[in-house]
Amino acid sequence: MDTQQNTALTRALAELPGPLPARGVLHVTIRHTDRFTVVGNDLAQHPTLSTTAVGFAVRIQSLPQGTEVGIKALAARFPEGEKLIATALRELEAHGYLQRARTRLPNGRIVTRTVFCNQPAALLRPRAATAAAEPPVPLPPQPPLPLPAPVPEAPAELPVPVPVLVPQAPDPDPGLGPAPTPVPEELPPPTAAFAPRLPPPTAPKPPRPPLPHPRELTPELARAATALLSDLRNHAPQFILSEAQVQQLAPGVAAWLERDAHPDTIRHILTNNPPQPVTYPAHLVKHRLTTLLPPPLPGTLELAPPRRAPVTPFQTCDGCERAFRSPTPGHCRDCRTRTLDLRAAA
Repeated sequence: MDTQQNTALTRALAELPGPLPARGVLHVTIRHTDRFTVVGNDLAQHPTLSTTAVGFAVRIQSLPQGTEVGIKALAARFPEGEKLIATALRELEAHGYLQRARTRLPNGRIVTRTVFCNQPAALLRPRAATAAAEPPVPLPPQPPLPLPAPVPEAPAELPVPVPVLVPQAPDPDPGLGPAPTPVPEELPPPTAAFAPRLPPPTAPKPPRPPLPHPRELTPELARAATALLSDLRNHAPQFILSEAQVQQLAPGVAAWLERDAHPDTIRHILTNNPPQPVTYPAHLVKHRLTTLLPPPLPGTLELAPPRRAPVTPFQTCDGCERAFRSPTPGHCRDCRTRTLDLRAAA
């Protein structure tokens, strides 16, 4: 069987035209006669799309009209998981290959339809350029023009010129207006049709925040944190942690306990509504300890109401008995000014 395959491959390579390259890929192209899909190089060789996104674009393009292409439907049809399929569909949507359009049905119901376009950049080209590129549509056959009535022969000495009818092009449909005259126009420089809204899959991811640590890991905090982590499996059987994982996650629980978080509250936050199934319980516990860390409790000074500025009391003037604000009793401003004027006059 191997000899037959090698012989067939050797014969196919011998039929390739021109000298063969010394290295690189060689294409043995066999013409398809049925069950094939045309895929453009703008998709197959897209510079930023991942290989997974290109593969799902080809698969979606090969499906018949009306086939469900949601995440659940594609996961049931192909071996890839839902997370990988969702990432690929987001990439295709960011680059314009996949679009979702809301359409109203005749019965009034609004549905969301998924539209796949094999050339999203062509949707933004000017209409005039697209119409000029298309071949002209042949006009329907027109009825023959009526022949003119015969002209009686004139005397030989006075020949009468016979009018000659020149056939003209049929008038265009009046409802469509006059036929447009193609005018060459300069097309704008090509621009990016769809700017990607997502970073490429090869972009470096930001570092994850570290596990919180207490200011001082006392033996009491370490013992309480270790006991809480070891006891998680009694409240949620899927949260079974190894001894090494407990020792690694204990400082994070100690940081919560240092901030006066109750052990029951910590246990509820770590085990409440987990994803199904819990494949990596230690990673989930570390994520929740890091991202849901509460702030320290405020002290008595922070909780105390703000102090109001002292209010200057009212005093009664010893001269005119008028009320004025002053920390000490005495005379008002007018009486003090009057006394200074009298002393200056004397």
